[in-house]
Amino acid sequence: MTDRNHANPEISWDDLRLFLDVARLGGLSAATSTTGLSAATLGRRVSALEAQIGEPLFVRSQTGYQLTKAGTELLERAEDVESAMRGLTRWRDGNVGERIVRISAGSWTSAFLAAHIGELWSVDDNMRLEFVTAYDKVDIGRRAADIGIRSARPTEANLAGRKIGIVAHAIYSGRQVINGVEAGLFVGTTGEAANVASSRWLMAHHGDRVTVRGNDPHSVKEMVAAGAGLSVFPCFVGDSDKRLVRPAKIITELTTEQWLVSHHEERHRPEVRRVADRITALMKQHGALFRGELYQG
Repeated sequence: MTDRNHANPEISWDDLRLFLDVARLGGLSAATSTTGLSAATLGRRVSALEAQIGEPLFVRSQTGYQLTKAGTELLERAEDVESAMRGLTRWRDGNVGERIVRISAGSWTSAFLAAHIGELWSVDDNMRLEFVTAYDKVDIGRRAADIGIRSARPTEANLAGRKIGIVAHAIYSGRQVINGVEAGLFVGTTGEAANVASSRWLMAHHGDRVTVRGNDPHSVKEMVAAGAGLSVFPCFVGDSDKRLVRPAKIITELTTEQWLVSHHEERHRPEVRRVADRITALMKQHGALFRGELYQG
């Protein structure tokens, strides 16, 4: 390597994390999904890091980014820094004698897990649970959460996943044929909630009859139960509320797999593995509910 100017500023951990994502995933486009940055921004950050190091870190081609000798050497050192930073995080989270396990899931799944907290956690576990509810994927690769519940197999190189079930969806209405239900109207969603697949399906098929909306899916369910109109819910949500009925069959095109996702290294932490196993057992125990097989009308 060329001599390095010791007057150069210190390499930041943020830049090293971006470098690790690009190196592990083999290019800018793939790394956009894990970093949340555009390919153009990632390219500028990588180029700036190369200028700071004093040598190219990648060989760029149409097929992706390949590490140079300098890049390979930096990768080894960056992984050492990553391990040290992870150890600091664990120390910080455990400095009161407990470990924290963060669980990321959508609004409905988070509510289901919260309702079964006694099957996931006890005071004797010497750990704390945190629920990170989000409509978009939380970046598990960057430790924004330890465990994620997703609707598809993870594609990120540093994540591991196991299939834990199937989730079905259907149209639901309140039991009383009044107000919007009587008129055949629908209740839709706004904001981030409008980006989920069931909301997009509703707008694509019944958007011209959506007259009431809400940005909180739980409020939408309350409006449906009160007769404001029909809407689409996961079957484990709709079938669990005795105020709701299914006027139509399961929407097969909205049926998805359910995957438990964790970082390929963090999943071996005893507390993460313990919670992951408990979530898996809970979901399998209630598999028929999630598949929509328990509806009785």
